[in-house]
Amino acid sequence: MPPRKLSLDELNRLSVSDFKEAEKFSYCLILDDIRSLNNVGSVFRTADAFRAEKLYLCGITGQPPHRDITKTALGATESVVWEHVPDVTALVKQLQADGWLVAAVEQAEGSTSLADFSPEPNKPYAFVLGNEVTGVCDEVVQAADLVLEIPQFGTKHSLNIAVTAGIICWDFLQKK
Repeated sequence: MPPRKLSLDELNRLSVSDFKEAEKFSYCLILDDIRSLNNVGSVFRTADAFRAEKLYLCGITGQPPHRDITKTALGATESVVWEHVPDVTALVKQLQADGWLVAAVEQAEGSTSLADFSPEPNKPYAFVLGNEVTGVCDEVVQAADLVLEIPQFGTKHSLNIAVTAGIICWDFLQKK
């Protein structure tokens, strides 16, 4: 018998209230100075799909409610816990003081290829994704516990941050 696409009812997805009560995985995403509200909405969906503990929106990153975020988030702004923090460097230092390991996702000297990344057991991780043009700011790259780089093999020098978020979340959960 050939495969059959499942209906939405057959997917048995959590309700928003059940999602809020469900145990989250021990990581969060930090978006710093993200200009595209569509990217922000897409990362909300990714954070929901991979049950992130929290999403931090830093600097100029747009915040819900906004129609462009809502359009791509498809309701994930209601399920994902989020907070706006103006100063990303202060947030990084606070998370580190609270026991989080901070990973800047950036192309940098001394970075760790995502293929070689092995998360420390029983440690929460915060993954920082930076501006679409300038990337993760230098202060955060220097303050981070590690810098992760996604291997790329084409002519472009970067990935869209929404794509990057999906790769990082999937990889982390597969290795954790």
